[in-house]
Amino acid sequence: MRSSRAIDVSTGLFVLLGFAAIVFLVTQITNREFSLRSESYRLQAQFENVGGLKAGAPVSMAGVTIGRVESIGYDMDLFKAVATLRIDSRYDQIPNDSDASILTAGLLGGQYIGITPGGSDEPFRDGDQVEFVQDAIVLENLISKYLFSQAGNRDEAPDAAPAAQE
Repeated sequence: MRSSRAIDVSTGLFVLLGFAAIVFLVTQITNREFSLRSESYRLQAQFENVGGLKAGAPVSMAGVTIGRVESIGYDMDLFKAVATLRIDSRYDQIPNDSDASILTAGLLGGQYIGITPGGSDEPFRDGDQVEFVQDAIVLENLISKYLFSQAGNRDEAPDAAPAAQE
């Protein structure tokens, strides 16, 4: 009886430690420091295709996370996806002619928005629109373009075997 109780207690502690580890990992992975800070400003960017970009994705410059994608919606008048970016107020000197691109972190990584600074002396302000954008590159589209271009090249190639001369 006593060994059965010890097994039950140790199993319960093991399960409790497992849940604690999961909660710790989730808080470390999500990294939502920007959603808790009130000192930030918002930018809007319109894209033809956002690919797999999701709300909460990082916004970065030179590899440094400067904000998060707050939301992604669809503008029925322009027929474009509209991403709202929430930028930390520490980065309030980004030139207003900077461009935003949807990039992929590694081969199988998630998508994020990378901002490349422009040359203007005027910085972005709360509510501004990012004018220069580059849409997400959809891997399936690239593969199909490559395959069709290769098929077209094979059809146009001359015969490899020349006619025999007598």
